[in-house]
Amino acid sequence: MENITFIIIGTIVGLAIGFIIAKFLEKGKASKTIASAKLEAESILRNAKTEGEGIKKDKILQAKEKFLELKAEHEKVIIAKDKKMSEAEKRTRDKESQVSNELAKSKKLNDQLQSKLQSVDHKNEYLEKKRSELDKLHKNQVQQLEVISGLSADEAKEQLVNSLKETAKSDAMAFMQTAMEEAKLTAEQDAKKIIINTIQRIGTEEAVENCVSVFNLESDDVKGRIIGREGRNIRALEAATGVEIIVDDTPEAIILSCFDSVRREVARLSLHKLVTDGRIHPARIEEVVRKTEKQIEQEIVEVGKRTIIDLGIHGLHPELIRAIGRMKYRSSYGQNLLQHSREVAKLCGVMAAELGLNPKTAKRAGLLHDIGKVPNTEVEVETPHAILGMQWAEKYGEKADVCNAIGAHHDEIEMKTLIAPIVQVCDAISGARPGARRQVLDSYIQRLKDLEEVAFGFVGVQKAYAIQAGRELRVIVESEKVNDDKAAELSFEISQKIQTDMTYPGQVKVTVIRETRAVNVAK
Repeated sequence: MENITFIIIGTIVGLAIGFIIAKFLEKGKASKTIASAKLEAESILRNAKTEGEGIKKDKILQAKEKFLELKAEHEKVIIAKDKKMSEAEKRTRDKESQVSNELAKSKKLNDQLQSKLQSVDHKNEYLEKKRSELDKLHKNQVQQLEVISGLSADEAKEQLVNSLKETAKSDAMAFMQTAMEEAKLTAEQDAKKIIINTIQRIGTEEAVENCVSVFNLESDDVKGRIIGREGRNIRALEAATGVEIIVDDTPEAIILSCFDSVRREVARLSLHKLVTDGRIHPARIEEVVRKTEKQIEQEIVEVGKRTIIDLGIHGLHPELIRAIGRMKYRSSYGQNLLQHSREVAKLCGVMAAELGLNPKTAKRAGLLHDIGKVPNTEVEVETPHAILGMQWAEKYGEKADVCNAIGAHHDEIEMKTLIAPIVQVCDAISGARPGARRQVLDSYIQRLKDLEEVAFGFVGVQKAYAIQAGRELRVIVESEKVNDDKAAELSFEISQKIQTDMTYPGQVKVTVIRETRAVNVAK
């Protein structure tokens, strides 16, 4: 027990002694730490002071360098401005010297001008003196002549003028008579030469139109669909187009009859669209006809524009262009009106160039000379087409010489320009050339009679009919005298006879018809 106590006491004493020793040691270590910290702080301060001095010196050096750079730049700017100012001063001095030189020259020229004016004044005074002296001398001479001749100056002048008048009149009459004789000898020859040259330089086309059009079909089955149930389709088509549609026994063809070529063309194109589409009923017919009419109107404008571009004519009013396009669907005595007008325009241009006139104006008048034949309304007017065309041309801003040429080409008004007779002559040339217009009625009827007479010259012919404007000859023979083989032979012989004995345009179809009829009467 005591040992344990001593051990515990010893342990406690040892711990106390150790604690005291540790405290002493810790105190010594802390003092050393504080001393070392003070030394470190002093070294840091010394270093910081040293670095601050260095940084201060660097900043001062940088500030000095920046100041020097700015000073150098400022000096450069000042030098540049001084240079510009010196250059501007130099230019100003140069300008001043130039101005002074110009002023000196101007003053010198003014001095010269003044001297020349003074010399001119002196010369004018001298001339006036000389003129007055000449007048005095002239009066003296006239007085002396009057004394010598016994006549006054006015009487002598009158006698001289009368003698000169008689001489000039006789000379002029002789010259005029000679010129008239030469003109009579050469005018007709020159006119023929100009006209022949003009005609030879124009390539013409022959175009004869009738008042009917033939619409070809692929088969006769389509005719029934065009007619429709109880004829409703064909009635709707005729009402929409204003064209008479003839469906007869002509194989694979329908006849469209109307005096208005535009309506015939609308009907033809509408029929083509309906037959191609296959849907043919009244509502569809009205729709197609409306679309076709719009298409034709557009085509009329395009034809007019293309025509004036081809002829080199510019500045026409749109209504005149539309009238020119409508000429495509009009005919005059069987001659297409647009082709006729184009031909007249070309002839007028060539002839005007030959005569030294303006060919563009002549072409313009030639193209428009028949626009009065193209009605722009549905109302019929009784005014002659030349006067009506002239009124339209005046309304749409054409020049006076063009309007006069249009109105005078059939002598309804007086010709006032040289273009007017050219248009009249070229219109006659275009209409009178061979093949331009269809034959007159008498020769046409005579040709049909001649066709029928050829058929009656063969044995067995009972009746003969020339149809389709002389394009077909239908021959009816007696069945007792002509058999089937003989009918074919007769058709060939009649065609050969027509070919050798007659002159006709195109071709003639000969159809021989032989039939047998058995007739009985029921009572």
